[in-house]
Amino acid sequence: MATKKGKRQLGNIVISTIMVALGILCLLPIINIIAFSLSSSAAANSGQVTFWPIDFSLDAYTYIMDEPRFGKSFMVSLRRVSLGLGISCLLTLLTAYPLSKESIRFRPRTYYVWFYVTTMLFSGGLIPTYMVVRSYGLLDSIWALVLPGALQVFNITLMLNFFRGLPKELDESAFVDGAGHWTILFRIYLPLSLPSLATIALFTMVGHWNAWFDGIIYMNRSDNYPLQTYLQTIVTNPDMSRVMNFAELKNISTRTVKTAQIVVAMLPIVVVYPFLQRFFVKGIVLGSVKG
Repeated sequence: MATKKGKRQLGNIVISTIMVALGILCLLPIINIIAFSLSSSAAANSGQVTFWPIDFSLDAYTYIMDEPRFGKSFMVSLRRVSLGLGISCLLTLLTAYPLSKESIRFRPRTYYVWFYVTTMLFSGGLIPTYMVVRSYGLLDSIWALVLPGALQVFNITLMLNFFRGLPKELDESAFVDGAGHWTILFRIYLPLSLPSLATIALFTMVGHWNAWFDGIIYMNRSDNYPLQTYLQTIVTNPDMSRVMNFAELKNISTRTVKTAQIVVAMLPIVVVYPFLQRFFVKGIVLGSVKG
């Protein structure tokens, strides 16, 4: 018994050590980027910076905060996340609820399920998607970034399986008391599904915030770029024309500005994630295994 207990403890120590090492490896690039963004231009360009700022300076952050295009793109991303999060969660709820019922109660259920599964396996492609967005007049609008991916089949699957794991007695007792489907969905199912909904919300927020390719495709004007699209254009084609004097050039370079923009761009997700992380594992387990 003691031997088994010792082996178990040793295994836990090894696993914990490996996980801590992997966590440190994931954090090191982020620390390096933060150190670069807080260093002077000379230190960053000469390769002196590793994981601690050299010649501490906030000039790169001051520079990007004064950049009007950065502020505009930041607001576009905030609007995109807000609209995308609300629309995606609502559509997921409205789709998963009827699909969670048995075929006896909702006869077309099987056809709809296969329809959604098919969209996971086959895609229309980039050009047909662009033509659909253009034909609806969504180019150069926030809706081009929100509507095409508003309903994800993976999210529907999580919520559907969570609903199917709830006791059937909830439905039966609610119907006996005179409640309809809308009442059951929003007053019974919705409060119970908060862990799965928080997980879906986290996926949706991160997906919208990190997306950049659709901004290049659907936006003809740079003023409508979301933040990640704007950062991508800066990384590939940096513009330092606003640096007018030697004093600014001393602490600002292309590298420090890029890293400062990356740090500012990841801050919102870093701030929000800890509040939703406690629901993450629970929501995944509840939504992926039928109880």
